[in-house]
Amino acid sequence: MSTGILVLVEHLKGTMADITFEMLGVGRKVAAAQGGQVHAVLLGKNVAALATRLGAADSVLLADEPSLEQSSAEVIVPLLQQLMAQKQASLVLLGGTNASFGLGVQLSARMKVPFVNFCKGARVEGGSLVLTSQLFSGKILSDVKLADGKGIVSIYPGAFPAEAGRSDKTPPVEKVAVPPGSPKVVFKRYIEPDTSDVDITKQSVLVAVGRGIQNADNISLAEDLAKTLGGAVCASRPVIDQGWLPLSRQVGKSGMSVAPKLYLALGISGAPEHCEGMKGAQLIVAINTDPKAPIFDVAHYGANADCLEIIELLKEAVEKKKTK
Repeated sequence: MSTGILVLVEHLKGTMADITFEMLGVGRKVAAAQGGQVHAVLLGKNVAALATRLGAADSVLLADEPSLEQSSAEVIVPLLQQLMAQKQASLVLLGGTNASFGLGVQLSARMKVPFVNFCKGARVEGGSLVLTSQLFSGKILSDVKLADGKGIVSIYPGAFPAEAGRSDKTPPVEKVAVPPGSPKVVFKRYIEPDTSDVDITKQSVLVAVGRGIQNADNISLAEDLAKTLGGAVCASRPVIDQGWLPLSRQVGKSGMSVAPKLYLALGISGAPEHCEGMKGAQLIVAINTDPKAPIFDVAHYGANADCLEIIELLKEAVEKKKTK
């Protein structure tokens, strides 16, 4: 069955996010099996130059306006709805990121088509599109067959190869108009977290703490271990939300992306949002009391134990190794 596919491009400060190329790769795979064209939807302010990097798409649908510097859902959703009709697109691919959060459900409701979230797999069987969705932080994988191949799909970052969506070709660019209207939500300015204390993106060793650290007083234990290892402490979102560490120490989709030589995860369950930010670590060691915690799926080594009982033992072992 022939179908048009829209891919919403993600970018920030002139840099294209890898999830864009992952989605383009998925779009090309589906189009190769079912026919149709892949259209990259590029929205923003002064973003026309980015179109040259979207050669995996059959065309780039460009809306380059000052009002789109940081667009809200009430602007993007009607535009995607308009483009679906114009291009006869039955499939829309969105990034499973903060940048696209909330778009899928709204577009799904408007178009009256299914919305598949946390998609980690896509294949065509007997002419039908089958998507694998991750549920409950990865504890359940569900295969979803889209009726007539129609739907809105949120792609889980890192689940597909970005190289599959890269191309040196120069795609044709078509300018599109933004539907008229005055949005209630208006972008004022972009605020970056203060990294004056420690830049965790430049650390070779990170000791990451999650809910398993139990309370703020125990953060000092992780800090002592990090100091012994020659690294720094970072955290998952629940710890940051409690105010136990500053926002600059948060790892994940809503925080920083890190790639240290060693990532020691203490009491972190391993939600997809967190794993997205640390998947680039060379060595991941996880300690968690839950033997089924998703963090063990990405860790190279793991211990099913209470991290508070392990921290001091690790510190002593490292210090003993240093004295030899």
